[in-house]
Amino acid sequence: MFDETLRYGLLIGLAIALVVAAFTDIRRRQIDNWLNGAIALTAPLFWWASGLDLWPGVALQFGAAVAAFVLLAGLFALKVMGGGDVKLLAALALWVPWDVFIQLLFVMALAGGVLTVAMFFWHTARRQRERLAIPYGVAIAFGGSTIFRRAPAQSARREPDFNQ
Repeated sequence: MFDETLRYGLLIGLAIALVVAAFTDIRRRQIDNWLNGAIALTAPLFWWASGLDLWPGVALQFGAAVAAFVLLAGLFALKVMGGGDVKLLAALALWVPWDVFIQLLFVMALAGGVLTVAMFFWHTARRQRERLAIPYGVAIAFGGSTIFRRAPAQSARREPDFNQ
C-alpha cells in the first residue's frame, strides 16, 4: 500500500517537474540543471517503490539512460538539440523501461513537429528576423505524458511470492 502511494506520489512530482520544464523552456529557452538533477535523483525512489530488482531491472534502467545520454549528446554536438533537452530525456530514461522510452521519443517527435510548424507560422506572421528557437521542452513534456499511462503498470514487475 505504501509503495503504491509513494509510486503515484513520485509520478505526480514528475508530472509537475515536466510542466515546470516546459514553462521555463517557453520563457527562457532553458531547462535548469537543478530540475533535471531532481528528476534523475528521484528515479531510484521510484525503482524502490516499484520493487525493481538491482539485477537486471536497475541495471537496465541505468544502461538505457546512459545510452540515451550518449546518443542525444551526439545530437547536441551537432547542434540539433539543446543541452537541457538532452539531460531531461536522459533523466526520463531512468524512470521507464526502454520500450516505453522509445514510445516517449516517438510521441515527443510528433509533438515537436507540430510545435515547430506552429512556431514557424507564428514567427513568420510576426515578421521576426531572428533565428527561430523551438522550446522543445514542451514536446518532451508532452511525450513524457506517455509515462503516466504506462509507468505504474510497467514498473510494478514484482515476482509473485508463492510461499505465502
